This record gives sequence, structure tokens and C-alpha cells, in this order.
Amino acid sequence: MSQQDDLTREIREGPSGPEVGALFDLDQTLVAGFSATAFLRERVMSGRISPKELSDTLAGALSFALGRTGFSGMLAGVVATYRGLSEAAMREQAEDVFEKRLAKDIYPEARVLVEAHRAKGHTLAIVSSALTYQVEPFARALDIPHVMCTRLDVEDGVFTGEVVKPTCWQEGKLHYARVLAEREGFDLAQSYFYSDSADDLALLEAVGLPRPLNPGSRLAGIARNRGWPIRRFTSRGRPDAEAVARTALAYGSIVPSVLVGLGVGFANRSQREGLNVAASAWSELATAFAGITLDVRGEEHLWSHRPAVFVFNHQSGVDAMLLAKLLRKDYAGIAKKEIRDVPILGAAFEFAGTVFIDRANTQQAIEAMAPAVEALRQGRSIAIAPEGTRSRTPRLGRFKKGAFHLAMQAGVPIVPIVFKNTLDVLPRGAIVLRPANVEAVVLPPIDTSHWTRETLDAEIEAVRKRFLEVLGQ
Repeated sequence: MSQQDDLTREIREGPSGPEVGALFDLDQTLVAGFSATAFLRERVMSGRISPKELSDTLAGALSFALGRTGFSGMLAGVVATYRGLSEAAMREQAEDVFEKRLAKDIYPEARVLVEAHRAKGHTLAIVSSALTYQVEPFARALDIPHVMCTRLDVEDGVFTGEVVKPTCWQEGKLHYARVLAEREGFDLAQSYFYSDSADDLALLEAVGLPRPLNPGSRLAGIARNRGWPIRRFTSRGRPDAEAVARTALAYGSIVPSVLVGLGVGFANRSQREGLNVAASAWSELATAFAGITLDVRGEEHLWSHRPAVFVFNHQSGVDAMLLAKLLRKDYAGIAKKEIRDVPILGAAFEFAGTVFIDRANTQQAIEAMAPAVEALRQGRSIAIAPEGTRSRTPRLGRFKKGAFHLAMQAGVPIVPIVFKNTLDVLPRGAIVLRPANVEAVVLPPIDTSHWTRETLDAEIEAVRKRFLEVLGQ
């Protein structure tokens, strides 16, 4: 049984329907760490908070941690610093903080839990003491429709410096969960609540299925006494020494792989054979060192029509490694020109015949595609991400036209490769690789011989729809 199957077995074997609630705390439950810390760091670095406001905020947090101040008192001191600020500006800042700092720290296992509950038709909600602006980006990223959280008073689009009572903390969480249950028609006695903190004991006791996740010592003790199942996720947060060592070995394996490829190419007087050996060796070594396994459906479509333009959804910096493992030989990639300047990696990409393009200059990008067209005509395939850049969440971005123009121009098919969870290994903004089981679905080749410039937009949208169907979006 896979780790995902074990994680979701109880949900899959349990009742279906919206009368079952699946309620999630946020910090340390859906995401590693504390979202408030990231917000405070951003306010400090951007100069949006004065030294006195920072001092007062830290003093309030320390007083709360020591038990001298209640949650509402601590929060009142913090939000007083927001008085007079624009709510719209806060929402914009919140999205920026989420994109830059928090999206990469969502637990992959938490995504699996959310999707398992969604598949059963359960009513999904985040119930968190965090502020609206911290919680809502997570809800959108995880497609969780309901948010119950601590809210600030706003008049004419500006914060008054007051908190809406009751706050969503301790008994307040139970209050808001009951409000949501009455409004949406689900039964708390049949519902799940995932949390890391004993502060949430009131709601944990009210639901039929309390599920401590990454619990602190106090909640862990309560859970053991009451027979509540405990789970801990370690796939995010501070990496351990093993993960760092694995990452170093995976990245470092590109050097011996290239050297072996150069030797083979020189010995056989064939650059293409050298490239094939280097790509294959690197993919096998790197994935083995990183602890990545790749489950492939539709593998036969990788070989049935070559050369081809392989298009893939670009979630992670590990995609190039996985493409090398899938395609193995006689292909080249297309990458932004900035990669050429990355030590070792840039040289390896250039050795592999990568076509570098300037995304800021459309005309130059079109001209830079000429070597790719020539490569296709000479029998080498091309791998390209039509989104153009890596996503911070699993949501599929819009497709650009370059890959599809390329296939039309060279008269070769499009072969879609759908990666389901490469974010589990290396989300955007992260450096350390995490062991994971990655799923890839290779769809049947798409004939482009009948495509025209007039029908191209519709053809691209049809390809994108296939990605969405496989991803369940």
C-alpha cells in the first residue's frame, strides 16, 4: 500500500456527501511554520512597520507565549498598528507574501487529504485563528470554498484598528464551526477536524473524528490518552541532514554524467550519442540520489511518434530531470536565457543543445526557435513548457503559442506530458529536494498537420483542456 493510500484509506472507506465536514486548521497543519511570521518579516523588510510598532508587536507576542496576555489582547495590540491602512493594500501584500514565501511550504500530504475529502463530496473549510489575509490565499490554492477565521473591522476600505468579535480561537473556533455547519447543513458529529494545537480542544471534542496533525506535546498527550490517531508530516519545513546530502549528490551528479557523455561522444565521434548517454546517466543518478520514483502511464506514447514536440506542465525545477528520465535520447529542451548563467547547470544545458530564448523579447524569441525547428527536421524531439514559467501551486497556467507554432512549422505531432505532483519534490522557491513518488501521464500524440493559424487558438485550448482533465482541475 502506498503512503497516499494509507493516508486516505479512512476517508475513502468512510461516508460520502456534504453532510460530512472536513475542517482544517492552517498553521502547522496545512502549512509548515506560521503564516504570521512570514507576514511580519515582509512588513519589516518592506519598511511598512516602524521600529516602535515592531517592538510592540514582538512584546505582545512574547507576553502571549508566556501566558500573561490572552489571544484577543495580543491581537488587539498587533492590529492597532494597522489603523488607517488600506484593506486593498493588505490583500495585495498578502498575495505577494503567499507567492514568495508560503506557497512552497504547503504540505503535499495535506493536499492529498484535501483532495481525498473533495473526492468524497465533503464540505471543506479552513477554521483558523489567523487573519483573513493570511488564510484566503491558501484556501484559493487548495480550492477550499469556506474560510472561518479572525477578521478585522473595516470602514470605507480602511482598517479601524479593531478586531471583529468573537475571534476565531479556542471556543471561537467552535462557534464559527457551528455557524458554518448550520449554514451548509453538515453534522459536526460526522465530521473531521485536523489541527496541531491543544488550543483547538473545544472543536476537536465537538467533532466525531478529531485528527491531530503534527501535534505539539500537550495535544499529543491528550490524543494518546483519548485514542485519537496522530499523524506527522516532515516533507516541509527545515530539511534534515539526509535531505541536504541527497540534494547535493543529485545536483552534483550532473558533472560525472556530462564527463561520461563527453567521453562516449568523443570515442564514437558522435555528439548526439554523447548527449544521449549524459542525459540518461544524469536522470538515473539524480533521481536515485534524491529518492524520487516516477510512475508513468501511457509510456508507449513517448516512442510511437518521433520526432515530436513534448509539452509539459511546469511546476518544479525538477521537471528537467524527470523529462530526461522519460525521453532518454534524441531530444533538446527550450529554456529561458537566464539559465545559461547558472554555474554548472547552464554549461550542462548548453552542452545538451538547449535552445535559450529571451522571454522579454518576442521577436528574438521567435528567431531563437529556428534551431529548434532545424533539430526537429533532423530527427531530434523538443521538450517545452507552454506555460512559460513554473507554477507556485498545482493550478495550470495559460498556454503560450510558441510550442504549438513550432510543431506546426516542423510538421510534427504534439505529445502532452502531465506531471501531477512534482511540487512534492521541489516547489518554486525551494532548494532542497524531497523524496517523493511522482506521477506522469503521457497522452496520445496529437496530429498537427491540419492545424492552421486561424484554428490555432482553439487547438491550443483543446490541448490545455486535456491537461485540466488529467489534473482534475
